[in-house]
Amino acid sequence: MSSTSNGRDGTYGGTSGPVSDPFDYLPELAPLRTAAQAGDWTAVRAFFTGLDSVEKVSYASGLLADIAGAEGFLERAAAELPGDPLPRTLLAERYVHIGWDIRSGARAKNVSRDQFDQFHAWLRKAEQLLIEVCAEQPAYAPAWTARLLTARGLELGQAEARRRYDRLSAHHPHHYRAQMQLLQQLCPKWSGSWDDAHGFARECASAAPDGSAAGALVALAHIEHWLDLDSGEDAAYMRGLPVRDDLRFAAQVSVLHRDHRPDWNAIGAHSAFAMAFSIGGHFEDAALHFAALGNRASEFPWQYLPDWRGQFTKFRKNALATV
Repeated sequence: MSSTSNGRDGTYGGTSGPVSDPFDYLPELAPLRTAAQAGDWTAVRAFFTGLDSVEKVSYASGLLADIAGAEGFLERAAAELPGDPLPRTLLAERYVHIGWDIRSGARAKNVSRDQFDQFHAWLRKAEQLLIEVCAEQPAYAPAWTARLLTARGLELGQAEARRRYDRLSAHHPHHYRAQMQLLQQLCPKWSGSWDDAHGFARECASAAPDGSAAGALVALAHIEHWLDLDSGEDAAYMRGLPVRDDLRFAAQVSVLHRDHRPDWNAIGAHSAFAMAFSIGGHFEDAALHFAALGNRASEFPWQYLPDWRGQFTKFRKNALATV
């Protein structure tokens, strides 16, 4: 067996853990990282101008927000180009990321008052920028998507989050990143309900064109539900045939459909299905998704698992053994 082949021992290319940085597993994104790390606004703007879909703009916005120090050159660009929605939206996303880093991913009871105060301060700075952009450009999906994050973090409630999503979806009805954000809002941990979360996920999967990533929302909803259950109940839930069949249908109309064309969302979508099937013990179903992933994975939702890289490798080995 060559060093680059798929191993039945769960290894790929001589490594045991997956590549999880989108800048690494999507080479076409490398120029964005290079430009951002250099603080080169001209090159960053050229990258975004060259993108051919609003989905890509929104996806890349989220990645740029994770680059430490990017707020410096984005603040300068926003000041120099007051009528351009792009630098303000990118800057707002960066502010949101800084705020969420301070808050951390812990449940609210484990977040200090000082963390919350700083978190909310950064989100309010982002929100002010986004309000301006959305007033000037009502169809600008990247800004509305970011406002779903600020709505959740500032605890503006279900109705306001829905209003923002509806404003976006009126122009972009199947915007996957926005759908992922609203799904989080609809979970009980953010004062939603499982009926709302599962209903929204299924609605998105059914309404989207065949082959889109939207079916993965069904998998994400089940993973969120599983996380919320007590030990014992959680395993039984994911092993259940209703969940398995729900996942199968969602996969067949999305990333396993003959019309599916892999895009920047595909690794995240396959990751959601691979994880959901695996934690339910449905390894034969998981195998097709691991085959599509190879040695790539999106950290979300795998990061919900302790030692997620080790778990990924173990699950992949179990799934490939069924082929």
